[in-house]
Amino acid sequence: MTTSTVCGLRQIAYVVADVPGAVAFFQQLGLPLLFQPAPQLAFMELGDVRLMLTLPQGAGVCGQNSVLYLQCQQIEQQYQRLLDAGVSGERPPQCVAPMPDHDLWLAFFRDPEGNLLALLEEKLTKI
Repeated sequence: MTTSTVCGLRQIAYVVADVPGAVAFFQQLGLPLLFQPAPQLAFMELGDVRLMLTLPQGAGVCGQNSVLYLQCQQIEQQYQRLLDAGVSGERPPQCVAPMPDHDLWLAFFRDPEGNLLALLEEKLTKI
């Protein structure tokens, strides 16, 4: 039996047209900037994962990224805070999956370049 060498997610490449603007947007969400080695490249802290903000490489296209699911607490208040700050809301918070020990809640919004993102909260249920 072989042991898998994949043990988790460490970094996500996120394609944007304006790296400094993306840095400001993600800082508004509460993510700290780790380092920015060049104007076209920046790394943000996203828990145990690095978010690499980069200009399109090769045939890359802005606005067609995978969805980032950002874990949070108090999803309703966090979503409203984003709307109040001028962030474009896509779908308000709702329970999408009742689980045995928690309910999975999601809310969707868009960054300034049209990329879809989501807030995710796992609300514990009484056992």
